[in-house]
Amino acid sequence: MASRRRRRRQTDAESVQPLKMVASGAGKVHHLHMMKPFLLFLLVAVSAIADGVSIREVDGKLRVELCGQLFTEYHYKDVVRPYFYPVIGAGGASMTRDWPMKDTGKDSTDHPHQKGLIYAHGSVNGVDCWSEQKTFGKTVHEKFLKTGKDVISSRNNWVTQDGKVMCSDERTIRFYAPSDVKMLDYEITLIASQGDVTFGDTKEGTMAIRLAETMNVTKTETDGKKKKKVPGDGHIVNSDGVRDVDAWGKRAKWVDYYGPVGGKTVGVAIFDHPKNPRHPTWWHVRDYGLFAVNPFGIHDFEKKPAGAGDLKIESGKSVTFRYRFVFHEGDEKQGRIAERYNEFAKP
Repeated sequence: MASRRRRRRQTDAESVQPLKMVASGAGKVHHLHMMKPFLLFLLVAVSAIADGVSIREVDGKLRVELCGQLFTEYHYKDVVRPYFYPVIGAGGASMTRDWPMKDTGKDSTDHPHQKGLIYAHGSVNGVDCWSEQKTFGKTVHEKFLKTGKDVISSRNNWVTQDGKVMCSDERTIRFYAPSDVKMLDYEITLIASQGDVTFGDTKEGTMAIRLAETMNVTKTETDGKKKKKVPGDGHIVNSDGVRDVDAWGKRAKWVDYYGPVGGKTVGVAIFDHPKNPRHPTWWHVRDYGLFAVNPFGIHDFEKKPAGAGDLKIESGKSVTFRYRFVFHEGDEKQGRIAERYNEFAKP
């Protein structure tokens, strides 16, 4: 009997040892980096369910669930840049365009680089890290820094077409499951890890989501052989009350984009944190469903001299930006966006 108890205690100790290794190595990135990603997230998933949020590895992606339902998946392997797709909003509405990840035959096929929810920029030391044309650069996942019950944190390298690292970033995405909305906070620190780096003055970027086609402010109809734009069912409004196409290139604390998905009106708001450089930021928000924060493209937005919006980070230094995405039902008033922004902006 005593020998069986000793064997049972030994077996129990062996079964929990991997979890102890993860906990003791949580502050030592080089230990976690040596573990295979699928094993890391299998172990973390044991304690990942809390406050309605769970994160686990599924088929080479990180699956994020809120209250037991799919919210999004993080694609980081064998991609040009890491991105979230799909993103499921309030009431189960699919908020992101499916193409090019999935060809349903219903979506437009423009701008193939606008994948789900993504962070990218069109000029990093002069290299295009936004589009996927010609000699474009990539953002390559290096390793996960931290995982927890409601957070994904990783380090990534921004590289040229031939693989030369230009700079790095550390991004932390935290998920929330309030009763009436779905939210995520996206914090990214741009690091001049390989010498000086300049995020250049271009409208092409940066913190972005490509929305479902039915939310577009305008749509294209064919009249004989001619194509023309007509009003769509979606709307844009910013914190200063500027609406629809007039919101493009304007500065604002927040912007909300709403429209019909599956027969009901839903929306998403993006908040620019008051401590962000160049707050309130400019917005590259388009009538065709591109919704992006861009603090760099001053030349395009305000017709100032080229380079006016360049942001140079000196070697060894870093710059941090913080944003919040709020997925809600109805328009900006029903979603209480102004009120929620004030809560977000509190010191």
